[in-house]
Amino acid sequence: MLAFRPQPPLDAPLTLARYGRWGADPASPYRDGALYRVMRVGDRLVPFRLTVAGPSARPRATLAFAGPDVPAVRTALRREAAHLLGEQWDLPAFYEAVAADPVLGPLVSPAGPWWGLRPTLVADPFEMLVGAISAQQVNLAFAFATRVRLVRQYGTPVQFDGVTVHAFPAPAVLADVPPAALRAMQFSQRKAEYIVGLAQELALGRLDPADLASAPDEAVVTRLTAVRGLGRWTAEWFLARSLGRPDVCPADDIGVRRAVEALCFKGRERDAAAVRRRARAWRPHRSLATHYLLAAHAQPRRAASPAPAARGA
Repeated sequence: MLAFRPQPPLDAPLTLARYGRWGADPASPYRDGALYRVMRVGDRLVPFRLTVAGPSARPRATLAFAGPDVPAVRTALRREAAHLLGEQWDLPAFYEAVAADPVLGPLVSPAGPWWGLRPTLVADPFEMLVGAISAQQVNLAFAFATRVRLVRQYGTPVQFDGVTVHAFPAPAVLADVPPAALRAMQFSQRKAEYIVGLAQELALGRLDPADLASAPDEAVVTRLTAVRGLGRWTAEWFLARSLGRPDVCPADDIGVRRAVEALCFKGRERDAAAVRRRARAWRPHRSLATHYLLAAHAQPRRAASPAPAARGA
């Protein structure tokens, strides 16, 4: 068992709700406020359960896990939990920067509906990029369904705490899969080829996650878009949702455009260039601004009420 204090503010139910939005995710089951995952530590699979309690201003987290209780495992688990709870985001600086913004200000006030939302990060680059490929040119529910089939077929199932959780398939596993096998899961022919090709790039070391993690934003975009099937849309989401880069505006995303149109332009249609111009006001926090607008547009919550003396939950 590993107990720790995550970075506040943290509204854990709001932050982790994404894992149950489209149904049961075999790689990230989310049940009764607990998130289950499998982490790779060397050649070992370590299943764990993450729970968070306490008020948003003073959260307490617990990691229960199976495997050797040694410093290397604890360090890796704590790092993984930081990604899942979005601890890399500087929420206080973001909140201060956009407090006067007519759209974002009400969303980030202590009495607002989204205070404490910390967008989760996907630490595994392959998992993030496969998810992005799955979502190209289709609705998110269908993308989720195809990815679930892939995880169930090629991921490694592990039992922990009475829950079956699958480790996301490693690149070496999918590198040898014929695209026809992915076509049978309702991936398009091109997406099947893109996923297998990406797996081969990673398995053979032609694409190095460590190099991506240390490269500037535009260098990451250049490197990823050199891989077949990965465009700027995918690269920008990778920057924001895997590397946690703070100042990315994926304006080519139709969902982002619709959210900005609805919340900033009274529903009037705007192109990507107009969205990028509007987003300049949110620098250097465009990644967080994008996430908050998407959340508010997708799941409207109650209007903000007068601020209490302190946030209690």
